[in-house]
Amino acid sequence: MRRPVLLVVAHGSRDPRHAATVHELVRRVRSLRPGLRVETGFLDFNVPSVQGALESLDAEGVRDVVALPLLLTRAFHAKSDIPAVLAQAPPRLRIRQAEVLGPSPLLMSALERRLYEAGLTPADKSSTGVVLASAGSSDPEAIAVIAAIAREWRHTGWCAVRPAFASASLPRTEQAVRELRALGCARVAVAPYVLAPGFLPDRIARGAAGADVLADVLGPAPEVARVLLERYDEARAPLLAAVGA
Repeated sequence: MRRPVLLVVAHGSRDPRHAATVHELVRRVRSLRPGLRVETGFLDFNVPSVQGALESLDAEGVRDVVALPLLLTRAFHAKSDIPAVLAQAPPRLRIRQAEVLGPSPLLMSALERRLYEAGLTPADKSSTGVVLASAGSSDPEAIAVIAAIAREWRHTGWCAVRPAFASASLPRTEQAVRELRALGCARVAVAPYVLAPGFLPDRIARGAAGADVLADVLGPAPEVARVLLERYDEARAPLLAAVGA
């Protein structure tokens, strides 16, 4: 059996930094798994569209595809938008939708990488409060996942960790920053739990004005690329089992 093509399904954005970051992440995935074909499709704003990418693969004779949502939580896009688009794929394609990226210990490692790149050190952890700032969602499951990540991360040695959201849910980043100040944390850092720059990450950055440290988005961090490959391998395992590979 040929190795299924990995189709990374990104949201898309009018902000050109979004697509540029997605493509940089995909290049890192390819570098980690030479020989694996990795393509990209966007739900909106950017090309190729997911539908266009699937039609191109079908025209080339590809038959097996793992569609991987470039999302950190299972919210509306993972539960509704992406399955709807995949259902319209050419019928000859066999498609498995992989799980979203989070939660994952690798993503927590990527968050810490970004904080250290922004100027913190491991010695700062016990005196630093961290705002785990996500895009936000109206989906209770997604919100619960972010809250659980914040609780787990707190147990790794940070002074405190508070979740915050750029949209749909509260608190906002600036509120969480003030809360950590009130707790007496010597410094406050904001860690964007987002994959690429854009409108909502910019809102997170504005809300971090009162913090001491603002980390970069996760972007093409090597840990993120490794999570993509983990989700790909999990999704293709049933395909391999079906043919006795």
